[in-house]
Parts: sequence; structure tokens; C-alpha cells
Amino acid sequence: MEWQPTACVLCACNCGIEIKLDGRRFERIRGDKAHPSSLGYTCEKPLRLDHYQNGADRLTHPLRRRPDGSFEKIDWDTAIREVAAAFAATRDVHGGETIFYYGGGGQGNHLGGSYAGSFMRALGARYRSNALAQEKTGQFWVGDRMLGNVATGDFDHCEVALFIGKNPWQSHGIPRARPTLREIARDPDRCLIVIDPRRTETAELADIHLRPKPGTDAWLLAALTATLVQEDLLPHDWLAAHTTGLDEVRDVLGNVPIGLYADVAGVDESLIRRTARRIAAAGSVAVHEDLGVQMTLHSTVNSYLDTLIWALTGNFGRPGTNNPPILFAPLIAFTHWGSRPDRFSPVAGARIISGLVPCNVIADEILTEHPRRYRAMLVETANPAHSLADSRRMREALNALDLLVVIDVAMTETARLADYILPAPSQFEKWEATFFNLETPANYFHLRRPVLDPPPGSDLLPEPEIHARLCEAIDAVPDLTTLHKALAEGRPAFAAAFLNLLADPGAAKVAPVILYRTLGPTLPGDAAAAASLWALAHKVALAHPAAVQRAGIEGEGLALGDNLFDAILASPSGIVFTVDEPGDGLTRVNTPDGKVRLALQDLLTEIAALGDGPPSDPDYPFVLSAGERRAFTANTIFRDPAWRRRDPAGSLRINPADAATLGLVNGSPARVTTRQGAVEVPVEITETLLPGHISLPNGLGLTYPDANGTLTNSGAAPNELTTSADRDPYAGTPWHKHVPARVENVPGPT
Repeated sequence: MEWQPTACVLCACNCGIEIKLDGRRFERIRGDKAHPSSLGYTCEKPLRLDHYQNGADRLTHPLRRRPDGSFEKIDWDTAIREVAAAFAATRDVHGGETIFYYGGGGQGNHLGGSYAGSFMRALGARYRSNALAQEKTGQFWVGDRMLGNVATGDFDHCEVALFIGKNPWQSHGIPRARPTLREIARDPDRCLIVIDPRRTETAELADIHLRPKPGTDAWLLAALTATLVQEDLLPHDWLAAHTTGLDEVRDVLGNVPIGLYADVAGVDESLIRRTARRIAAAGSVAVHEDLGVQMTLHSTVNSYLDTLIWALTGNFGRPGTNNPPILFAPLIAFTHWGSRPDRFSPVAGARIISGLVPCNVIADEILTEHPRRYRAMLVETANPAHSLADSRRMREALNALDLLVVIDVAMTETARLADYILPAPSQFEKWEATFFNLETPANYFHLRRPVLDPPPGSDLLPEPEIHARLCEAIDAVPDLTTLHKALAEGRPAFAAAFLNLLADPGAAKVAPVILYRTLGPTLPGDAAAAASLWALAHKVALAHPAAVQRAGIEGEGLALGDNLFDAILASPSGIVFTVDEPGDGLTRVNTPDGKVRLALQDLLTEIAALGDGPPSDPDYPFVLSAGERRAFTANTIFRDPAWRRRDPAGSLRINPADAATLGLVNGSPARVTTRQGAVEVPVEITETLLPGHISLPNGLGLTYPDANGTLTNSGAAPNELTTSADRDPYAGTPWHKHVPARVENVPGPT
């Protein structure tokens, strides 16, 4: 078999890979040198993707739950008819807003999710969520309020790279993470700075490692930004031209007691000041924050302080700094400077950011007698029964629904609770794409082709077909005869007819499905699923024509959008679709006057009131990081525990001093107890953690069939130990990186 191009689906980078098959097995996997972003790079994790593709718990047929709790196979006509009728009944009796959607893509399969909104809108559903609401909504909210956008770092061209709560060596998040880190670390004219309580692989390479005590990130970041202000390390001309609110920020940061905050964080004040001076002196600084500060105490305040670091030093809108990327699809919804008012969830009153209900309140929105509670739920390519805080309560909530329908590839923990399971092909058996297109100055898009067919004897439908049939079953799709006739005349006639049809609000709700049913069948290689990209390509070309043309796409107006779409279809390894010129990022500040708003008064008030340290509980003296990314952990599409070559049991990492006090040795069992639950796990003693800090890996605790078909557990499930009440007050993001815990030695047999 020939090498076939596709992409890794284990993190947001989605590096290009090539696969050689042996029958249905992934015999060999290597990096794709033709991929415009990863350029042949890959880490060790995608080399094990056969464990995903050929998992023992693959779904093969639509399933319906029997009264006794078991499942029975049904045909697709029955599944679509009954699922559509059940959702419609919920709408008719309780209102469409009681139907909730969760998921839409995970790390690599967003294409199907682009069609899910059609069915939800047709039903009148208003509320949704996904994994971004566990991690990024605080950052989104800050970016929305400060610049009406988000900015990402250009690490290929920066002088100083600053990673905050981020270990790209394992979690990636930037293109070609490991080579890029090595290049920065080896260049004497560049500087790598890491802020992380753990001595990670990235921190080992760093020129400067600021190592705060767990939970004190806000104090450290406040001290760092305060140093910029109090030592007057600011580019005043740039700030005057491009920002507002500097005086309000100076009023707060000018009064921060840097020495006290340094003591709270456990970081030497002189190191903080040296770091601030290095950042201020650099020609360009790129900043990347991640879960270490986004899933801990003061997470939204942390995101604000992270943004102030680059904003106060003018590291914005230039190569090597932080720039708003041109998104291919509306992955993030910005509303603060638009016409839409703030929205809140119907029961808990939680702030909805980027259209997403905070994950930590979903159970609260179900387990209530409130008339607007969620009563029916569609879960697509997601596993909230395992991945959300307080798994036991989340399972209780899912069981309390009138209707739960799951679209997925495998029999997940959530699927086992469903009333109906609608099986889809794997990510390598269908056309797919990711909308994590966040790079500057050159951004890329990768439409992936199928590598192999679905399993013989299976009865699967790709997600676009499922959503199209559901829409048709509730009579939400209008007559398409006029569109088919226009398409026969060519794309220009089709575009005009399509836009005319969208004047009908009912048709506009199901626009992706309309494209799928009309344009889709005409696309080469059975690429009907890519039809929704046609509209997205036109939106990008209309909004950013010069950037698209700099990427080598020819044409003007509608021709430019069509040519971009055709280039995507014709590029199996992906394509650069926009290229910025220096300064373009400044034009994508979407505030009324085009200036960055430095002062967010509510968050400044929080900074001023930080006090003398985070709370502590003597009954739970340790801080547990519940979900550390390690060499052989990834997202949970890897359900087969055999994929892990190292640390198969998911050991508890603990500092040597703590281990000695507790009488623990490497490999010995320990009991970890939180307010929510307890687990027993083997111990790994390591100086990479500070005293009082412990960690468990992500990706474990899944149930998977053994050789006899018996379900077995693959280790400690982190969310059996977390609680949904521990969350950020602004964005609702969970504090998975700051779980109060205690550790005890488990005595051996006598």
C-alpha cells in the first residue's frame, strides 16, 4: 500500500502524518513532509494511532436501549425516525431551549460538528457546550473585552518565548513544538521563559524558570506585571497610540507589593524583576498560556495578567509577537463589542462565553425542577460522563434526562448511558478537518481524505449524513429543486440562488445541510462532507482578500472564494490559506476605536484584593493536579490502555521529601483522597514537583474490554476526585490543577 496523507488527532496541532496500511492495521506512521505547518514533524504519540482505529469497543450499528438497560441493534431508518421524533416531542412539550448540545469535534473532527448546528437550530435549541468551556473561556472572555479577538504567539520569529502553565514538550499547542523549543533554547540571542510549578521538559530547556507554589500564579503574574509598571519599563508612545486605560492599570499595579507577592508565590523577587526586564528589553515576545493557569485558582485573572504582559510591553501586531489569527471557521464567538447582549444559562445563571455554557454547571442545569431545565441532550464525539468534574453527579444528571442521544465511534462511558447510539466512522474512514487554525503570519487548513473504508459488515453514517437525515425527518429542509437547477448552470448561479434561499429564516437555520444535499454530491472523491467549507472559504475570502491572495490563491470576489475552496479540495496534505503582512494584526482589533482596552475594572479589583495567599485546608494539605499530560497520555480517543508504553497504571507523582515523610517508595501504593473521592495508585517519586504538589495523568480511568470481553478499568479517573463547585467565578472553568487532597501510605499485607 502507498503512504496516505492525513493528520494526527491527539492535540490541537493536528500535525500532518502519513499512514501505510496492512489490511486494516496501521502498519507504519510517519510525519508528512508536505504538510505546510508540521513539515514532517511528529511526536511519539501518533505512531500508536492503530489503537484508536482498531479499538475493541468500536461501534458498528445503531443501537437502542431496551427497558432492561441492554442495547439492541436497529436500522438507520428506525434510528433516525425515532430520534427525530423524540427530540421534536421535547421541543413541542417543553420548548426547544430545553434541548442541549454537547461536543462537536474534539481535537480533530470538527467537520461533522459544522452540520450539527442545523438540527439544533431547527429544533429551537439555544444552549451548547464542549471541552473549550473547561479550559479556554476565561481567556476568550478577556480577549473579547480587551480587543474583540484573541491573540496567539508567533514562536517561529520571537526573541523571547514565554510559556505560562504550559509544557509544549508534551502538550504541544505550537507547530513543531520540540524542534521549535530546541531552536529557541540553543540560540544565544533568544530567551525561553517558563512559568510553571513543575520542572517540566520545557522548563529543563528554559533560560528562566519561575516556579510558583501551586495556586499562587495570580500573585506571581501580578508581581511580574507590576514590575513593568513600577520600574517604568513601558513603551509609552506605542501604548498611547494603540491602547486605552493605562492610567487605571497603573493605579492598581503601581500599588502591588511586589516583594510580598513574590514571597506568597515562593519565587525570588530578584528573579521576577530580572524576568520583567528581559521581557521589556526584547524586540519581540510571544506568550502562550495553557491549562496550568486556566484550570486553577484565579484562572480568568491569570488570563488577564498574561495578556497584560504582552499588551503593556507593546508585543502585539508584529512578527514574533502576539497577533489575532484569521480563523477559517468561527471557532470562537466574540460578542462584547457586537450587538448581542451577555447571555446566561437558564438555571444556574452562569455566564455563557463564546456561546458555551460552563461545563461545571451542566449537571445543575439538569438536576432541578426548574421549568427551563435541560431535558434532552445530543452528545457528539464527546464523553462528559468521564471528562467533566464530579463524574458521579454528571452520570446522575445524564440518567435524569428524558432523552440522551450519543453520536460517536466507540462505546464510551457516556454512550453506555444513552437511549440511542448513532455510530460514525472513525476519523480515518471519512473526510475530516479541524478548525484549530490559530497561526500567524501564515495560517493553514487541512481537509483530510479517508485512509480506509469503515469495517466490513458495519452500518455507519458520517455525521453530516446523520444530521441531514435528522433535519429531513422533522421537515426542516426546504425544497431544493431551484438550487439543483442553479448548480447545473455553475457555481456563480448557485451562489446567487443559495443566498436568495437564505433570506428564508427557516432555510438559513439548516444552511450547512442544504449545501451538503446540493453542492456535496458534485464534489470529487465523494467529498460531500466538505460542502460546508464552501461557505466558510467565501467568508474568509470576502473578509481578508489580500491575505488569501498572498497565500497564492488567485481571483477576485466570488472567484477568490471558489478558488480557495477548490485549492483546499485539491490539497491532501493541507494548504496555507492566508498570509499576513507585518502590522495586519493591529487591524483585527475589533473594539470601536481599534485600540486595546487595558483596563478591565472587575479584574483589576480582584488583583488589588489578592491578599496574602490562597486558602489552605489542614485536612487536605496537598494540591493535586488532576490531569497532567505525559509522554503516553493524550485525549481519550485512545481508549485501549495497551497504547501506553510507559506508566501504564498512571502513577501518582510526588516530591521525595513528601514521599519520605509518608514512608512511600517508588512503585508502592498510595491512597489519594479529595473531598469528592479516593483512589489507590502506585507512586513515582520525582523532584520535578515541589513539596506539597502531587499529580495524576490525564486520559486514564476508562472502561475497556479485555481479551474475554469483560470491561476493565484502566486506572484512576481524575474526575472521580474533582468537584463541579470548584470553578472560576467569571468563566466557570474548573480548578482541575488545584484540587485539595491528602496522601496516605497503603499498608501491605501482613
